[in-house]
Amino acid sequence: MMSAIVLAHRWLGIAFCLLFAMWFATGIVMHFVPFPSLTEAERFAGLAPLDPTEARIAVADAVAASGIADATRVRLIRRNDGLAYVIAGSTRLRALRASDGSDAAVTLPDVVLAIARDHARHRGLDAARAAFLAKADYDQWTVPNGLDRHRPLFRVALGDAAGTEIYVSSRTGEVVLDTTGRERSWNLVGSVLHWIYPTVLRRNWALWDGVVWTLSLLALIAAVLGAALGIVRIRMKGCRRATPYRGWHALHHILGLATMVFVLTWIFSGWLSMDHGRLFSRGQLTGSEADAANAVPVWAAASSFDRTSLPSSAREAEWFAFAGKLYRRDRLALDSQALVRPDDASDAGQPGFLSAREVGGLTSRLGADCGVPSVLADDDDYPAHSAIPGAPVYRSYCGEVWFDIDGADGNMLQRLDPSRRAYRWAYGALHTLDFPTLLAHPLLREVLIIALCGLGLVFSVTGIVIGWRRLLLSR
Repeated sequence: MMSAIVLAHRWLGIAFCLLFAMWFATGIVMHFVPFPSLTEAERFAGLAPLDPTEARIAVADAVAASGIADATRVRLIRRNDGLAYVIAGSTRLRALRASDGSDAAVTLPDVVLAIARDHARHRGLDAARAAFLAKADYDQWTVPNGLDRHRPLFRVALGDAAGTEIYVSSRTGEVVLDTTGRERSWNLVGSVLHWIYPTVLRRNWALWDGVVWTLSLLALIAAVLGAALGIVRIRMKGCRRATPYRGWHALHHILGLATMVFVLTWIFSGWLSMDHGRLFSRGQLTGSEADAANAVPVWAAASSFDRTSLPSSAREAEWFAFAGKLYRRDRLALDSQALVRPDDASDAGQPGFLSAREVGGLTSRLGADCGVPSVLADDDDYPAHSAIPGAPVYRSYCGEVWFDIDGADGNMLQRLDPSRRAYRWAYGALHTLDFPTLLAHPLLREVLIIALCGLGLVFSVTGIVIGWRRLLLSR
């Protein structure tokens, strides 16, 4: 048995030592430069103010014209070519011109370029040398599944000093992603390597998922076998523990013992990042819960909001269904919004956000045993955050299942059953060290992440040297 373990660890180590080193090195990079995305602050800053006096068709008419039978949300935005409704259903997304309900999908490069320039101008970015680059379903920075409903995407280079590139949705004409030269460069040696994220592989999600899950499992087996061997091979010299090895093997043994707990938990939790429902639940709503949370409203009721005109300072308006009723929220600033309620649902206690009583109207539909929702504390062990700074997040305990709901727009932020709560610790805490104590001391957490990943990298380098020497001897 021991011979088999030695043999398995040796050749798995040779096969994966470079992968281990890459994971530790890129983990440090990712801590400082995350994968490119368009933050809510950036998206909102790029919005143009709405004109409340501009003529537009009724929201109900726009929903009917869209052909999206399960529409639950409608946003009103201003593009450079006029007001547009963005209608969203469970799987479809479509934009219509607010003036006449005609299709507002984007097809022409000139229109894309004008949209990108307008977005950049509102954000204070230099777009004097902006140029259209390409139209594509996928490239290295647009592989995440969250962009699927916007494909194909148009890419525009602003030509500014930061090397900013902007991606525009062909479906809605909205800017959905931006990258800078710095982000792209660092992510090529960060997230792209760490997640094994080349476009040709990642665009096929099922294939990418299977490949990375298998590689991570084999790496975990190599680490477990190495830990077992490391413990068995400890020798005692008097009152001191010692290693029977010399040179690089001794350094590998000693560093392996010193970093064993971290390496095992980090590789294990990294493998769990690819779980996707294999061992733990995915946090998705059940069929009945989804029916309750995403019930299609009577859009004709949206006409009642016409008595309250849009504020002149609004950058975006959204009509959304919540607990069987329609609401409208007017985005005034990144951290400020006005909530227009239906006639029978006034609540002066929370003028800008949904109240606990209103959220309770939804959670009572999710389960008969749901308690009264309460505002989630900022330092909760299972955090959830609204996209709107300062907006409340409500948690309702429904037996063993918890629901977190955004008080700004009524979105379900997370569903936490016992399995999902366990996953929060098995993956999140072990892999990113987001333990509550460390989150309260960010500098300490940062130092620990860099130090532990650095030790893991040095340990991996010893494995590379040993593996290379073994390969040379076997020639």
